[in-house]
Amino acid sequence: MKLSARDAPAYFKRPDPDATGILIYGEDAMRVALRRQEVIAALIGPEGETEMRLTRLPGGDLRKDRAALLDAIKAQGFFPGPRVAFVEDATDAVFPAIEAALAEWRPGDAQIVVTAGALKGGSKLRKAFEGHRGAYAVGIYNDPPGRAEIEDTLTRAGLVSIDRAASDALFALARELDPGDFRQTVEKVALYKYDDPTPLEAAEVALLAPATTDAEVDDALNAAADGEADQLGPIVRRLEGQGVQPVQVTIFALRHFRALHAAAADPGGPGQGIGRLRPPVFGPRRDRMLRQAQGWGMHRLEQAVRILTETDLALRSAGQHAPAMALVERALIRLAMLARR
Repeated sequence: MKLSARDAPAYFKRPDPDATGILIYGEDAMRVALRRQEVIAALIGPEGETEMRLTRLPGGDLRKDRAALLDAIKAQGFFPGPRVAFVEDATDAVFPAIEAALAEWRPGDAQIVVTAGALKGGSKLRKAFEGHRGAYAVGIYNDPPGRAEIEDTLTRAGLVSIDRAASDALFALARELDPGDFRQTVEKVALYKYDDPTPLEAAEVALLAPATTDAEVDDALNAAADGEADQLGPIVRRLEGQGVQPVQVTIFALRHFRALHAAAADPGGPGQGIGRLRPPVFGPRRDRMLRQAQGWGMHRLEQAVRILTETDLALRSAGQHAPAMALVERALIRLAMLARR
């Protein structure tokens, strides 16, 4: 049977203990691994692996020993309780071994959990699980997590007292970070707030959020937009040291100032304009961009976009001989000076 994207999260939390098995596949290995961990933990409990009720089989091994999976689902352990036979990184090359195990599975055998990379619609593995009455198949895609999924992650970590700005900041992080990085960040925040009854604040989320190259670029853009020309030199040097390309900085800058211009030019005012941005912005970043849009105004933002467009064209010009990052730094300084007028 095929699990829909809507039904899959609920199934991962409470999988059918009497099912034959489940195939979890997708391009993002981390997303697939997190879902597999969730399913196995729900099936055998926290002590399942310690009690040897989990058998791990690399997919490549099944090509050499087709009977290994069948032996694993039939084997009886020393400890009572449900068992799982987990096949990792399977491909259609091991389909015969998995097909045989699905056909021979009987109630009381170990449940079969299989993970795989991206599988096409014609994949034999997908067809085997989707066509089996007692098995499930679900594709994990690189879509941002939904509200229910994010709230479940926060609740599991024990983060229940969160103010509105901090909640917006966490939701924004969930859409920017890889699932594993987001879960680690939430665990770090939960540890920070351990035995602290006060609501989590946005400033605390910002303090504990992982530093990224995009965040460093944002620092440069905000310094320019806030008129802090003296801050730009050190930030640009850090970006250059990290190997960030000048064109990349310019692209990010154009995106930022065009968003500000769209907000400032909105008929309903910058407040409504910020709310209409796609992708949406949340928390402290939203507040800062709103202040910038209000402070700059539509006409000066048009000048900013023109400066950045000219810089982008100069960087891409074959006849340009000046250091590329110096051109970008000069453009950002011009914007910072323009912000002060």
